Amino acid sequence: MNALTLLFAALCCFAIGYRFYGLFLARRVLQLRPERTTPALRLADGHDFVETNRYVLFGHHFAAIAAAGPLLGPVLAAQFGYLPGALWIMIGAVLGGAVHDMVILFCSVRHNGRSLAAIAESEISPRIGQAASWAILFILLLTLSGLSIAVVNAMAESTWGTFTVFATMPIAVLMGLYMEKWRRNDVFGASFMGVVLLLAAVLAGPYVVANPVLAPFFTLTREQIALFVPIYGFIASVLPVWLLLCPRDYLSTYLKIGTIALLAMGIVFLRPTLQMEPVTRFVSGGGPIIPGPVFPFLFITIACGAISGFHSIIATGTTPKMIRSEKDILFVGYGAMLTEGAVAIMALIAACVLVPADYFAINARPEAFAQLGMPVQNLPALAEAVQENIQGRPGGAVSLAVGMAYIFSSIPFMKHLMGYWYHFAIMFEAVFILTAVDAGTRVGRFFVQEMIGKVFPRFNDKRWWPGILLTSALFTASWGYLVYTGDISTVWPLFGMSNQLLASCALIVATTMLIRLNRGRYALLTAIPGVFMAGITLYAGYLNVFTNYLPKSNYLLAVLSLIIMVLMAAVFGGAFLKWMQLLRIAEPRPDSTGDLVLAVVEEPKHERRATRQGEFAS
Repeated sequence: MNALTLLFAALCCFAIGYRFYGLFLARRVLQLRPERTTPALRLADGHDFVETNRYVLFGHHFAAIAAAGPLLGPVLAAQFGYLPGALWIMIGAVLGGAVHDMVILFCSVRHNGRSLAAIAESEISPRIGQAASWAILFILLLTLSGLSIAVVNAMAESTWGTFTVFATMPIAVLMGLYMEKWRRNDVFGASFMGVVLLLAAVLAGPYVVANPVLAPFFTLTREQIALFVPIYGFIASVLPVWLLLCPRDYLSTYLKIGTIALLAMGIVFLRPTLQMEPVTRFVSGGGPIIPGPVFPFLFITIACGAISGFHSIIATGTTPKMIRSEKDILFVGYGAMLTEGAVAIMALIAACVLVPADYFAINARPEAFAQLGMPVQNLPALAEAVQENIQGRPGGAVSLAVGMAYIFSSIPFMKHLMGYWYHFAIMFEAVFILTAVDAGTRVGRFFVQEMIGKVFPRFNDKRWWPGILLTSALFTASWGYLVYTGDISTVWPLFGMSNQLLASCALIVATTMLIRLNRGRYALLTAIPGVFMAGITLYAGYLNVFTNYLPKSNYLLAVLSLIIMVLMAAVFGGAFLKWMQLLRIAEPRPDSTGDLVLAVVEEPKHERRATRQGEFAS
């Protein structure tokens, strides 16, 4: 199959989904009202609640949600062939992932930018909210540690990549100062400045590598990078959102979308053939990369490329505090997820243009690849071209970089630049992932503040610096320890299962809110993908525990998996009971805004007190 055909089919699917299904959700299901005041305006504090331009916010949200999943997941899922992954990305992103992101963002905006656990507490019950709090906190720690380990592995000993990643930070600060202090809301001027400086940093990379004075400063070991990433996460979580986090994510979006657009142009220009079979013999299990069968492990492996629970953490964390109008929820929530789906399709194509034997040789461990009896074809030439040992490098990052470099270097007059493109792709992957780490850390700080604030209400004041610093340090140190002491083979499988459970949890909570808002006739639009993902993920968790962890005597991961599944099952059970209670209500009644609802939800006392303090301060 021609790669261009697959790319065109995916883009058409996403465009039709946005134009019809996305607008239907916005107008009929959520009934977005631009005239309603959003938390960014009502609770403005200049620190977390900041009215933000919709394009800048799209950049932040896309950069925050698009991490390792859409890059590495489809690459690994190519083991089953290109057809299962492509179908799930297109269908899952339109009917599941984009719906998940948009609806849960709407729920948080209507709940004053509160977290998913706090929404569950109000919409279902305090006890269910507590269960969700612990489950989500644990999942977020696993998510950030898994993402950070991927960054560490990509940046370690990579002088060029490390220099470029470091350069994005002062550039972002300059952009933030420009838009907030010097030329307020001049997005075009800040974008032009940021793009020029970013291109200069990318082009300067090879000269830094060759410079004997500068190179040692940016040639860091794995241990050094493992310390740097949590430190950066801490700084990004405590500084005002407009100064570093938002402009850096916006800047990184240019690199992300620009690189993906360039990859799309390469596919259009070259029209490469997909070398991988549509469906391989490993769909029934026994593959060298993913040990399980296509059902259910395809859905767990692709993760963020189709639907991801980590997105609900961002959609109930930083983003709802910056939405300036409800009409932007469609563009930011639904649109950013479809963009991530396009990234996932690109990653799948980049993996599948490689000869299957070369693909498996890169992504499988040497002993597993040897059992396949498949002779490599272009691998020695590819390794020589990129000047790296690329065989036996599991995880997806290396094969994705090789695939991207292969497409880029096939363009006329660029064949001799494959080594350049390979290292550029490695840097691109590190930047792609790191933008999710900073936003996730800030959301984690919000989350810890909410949990401690139930006991010590002072922590609910998001402007109280002792609380900000203490919770940021506590949360960052927790996932930073996992990064420094762990590896991707132990953290990533558990993250994959828990991440998808979180997505189903968010959809179930959102369904509860839709029913309460007297929109039960549309509840199946979120309930069906939520229940579908819950069933698949619980089944995958069961297989992981009893066919993977326990046979290998990995009791810690088995216990952690069971704890997450039990906590999430409690949330699902509580939500289903709440649905039955709400559906028994015959007559809706008006809430404080005049909308007819089945039940009126009030904020907890500690939330009302914090809200009044924020309104008074602003």
